[in-house]
Amino acid sequence: MTTTVLPDGPRTPRLVQAVGFAISRRGAMRRLRRRYGSAFTVSSLNLGRMVMLADPAEVRELFQTSPELADTPDANLGSVLGPGSFFAITGDEHRRQRKLLTPQFHGRRLRAYEQIIESETRREMASWPEGRPFPVMPSTMRITLNVILRAVFGAEGSELDELRELLPRAVKLGSVLAVLPVVRRELGGYGPGARFDRYRRRYDEIVGRLIDRARTDPRLAEREDVLAMLVQSRYDDGSPMERSQIADQLLTLLTAGHETTATTLAWAVERLRREPETLKRLYEADDAMLDATIMEVQRVRPVVEITARQVRAETLRIGRWALPKGTVVTVCIALLHEDPQLFPDPARFDPGRFAGDTYGWIPFGGGVRRCIGAAFAALEMRVVLRTMLREFDFEPATEPPERSHNRGIAVAPARGGVAVVHRRVAGEPGS
Repeated sequence: MTTTVLPDGPRTPRLVQAVGFAISRRGAMRRLRRRYGSAFTVSSLNLGRMVMLADPAEVRELFQTSPELADTPDANLGSVLGPGSFFAITGDEHRRQRKLLTPQFHGRRLRAYEQIIESETRREMASWPEGRPFPVMPSTMRITLNVILRAVFGAEGSELDELRELLPRAVKLGSVLAVLPVVRRELGGYGPGARFDRYRRRYDEIVGRLIDRARTDPRLAEREDVLAMLVQSRYDDGSPMERSQIADQLLTLLTAGHETTATTLAWAVERLRREPETLKRLYEADDAMLDATIMEVQRVRPVVEITARQVRAETLRIGRWALPKGTVVTVCIALLHEDPQLFPDPARFDPGRFAGDTYGWIPFGGGVRRCIGAAFAALEMRVVLRTMLREFDFEPATEPPERSHNRGIAVAPARGGVAVVHRRVAGEPGS
């Protein structure tokens, strides 16, 4: 019998620990790292005992662990996204659905989305005010939502309008319910749980119409959207995806790729306005420089600060530790990204730095649970930022950096990434 070996951690009451994390997740992790080192055990309200790791070698070992030994926690977004969501399915079913979806986010299909991204960005920027401060995050939220509705859902017309109105409310409420399931109350049809259930029924009705239309579309094979691909896809045994599975996975892709991408773009504006030399170089930069800049934004301002697995084996050995069944093991993304051993002078914004160890730079998570839409998100951020910089000059900021604001799942700039812009004259170099 293997002896359990857990990292040390605070002995304060669970509620006190939870309040500390609620006030500032990154601040709490920094304090614990200073006191206990690169691994510590805490108590959370909804996940119970939780081991937090910030050692890249141990993170690598966790991500390389078989999902039969450690997989997604029982309490996760699947509770609101549905039983067919990537967050809910495990084992063979997870592998089967990932195999179906992965081709949609690579190669020719990925490149087909670039025009949609650029057109949605230009349409949104047409109403940007010049010469006065405004937050860009509402704009980036609309851009990423519209891109996903067109590229993933294949929505247009009335369905596009309905989903554009419904989904932001549903995703916002669902994020709260996933993080704080205790508030999921019906309250005679007026509570947050009942309200989310109404959103979900309406969503299923709209997506059902899109699926029915796709199945009768004579040009279905020519379509590039994800929904069309899922309708045509078949598992190895020749069976199609069920309607409910398609609906759950589309909602998962939207939830995972909409707010996080929009928030990273808002942080990019916030950071670059405080890095005038980098901003000046970007006006005429190629895609490689844009990609490096976005990677550095994701390092210094990760919008998702932790990712987790739950031990399924009776005992799981990870580095120095022997963790009992049921333990939630959390990877501290934010701590890894500011580790001076991985990123010298980590507070300095430097797109020229090498991204580092695969298990040190992990904005999309890692292992078999790494975000399936990572390549799509990278493309979207590159095209949106490139289009912004071609159309506008951004005034450097003189005010202090924006503080982080916890929105449940994502961590956003508190003021929404405030910008002051001026439309560029064709052929004029960035100022």
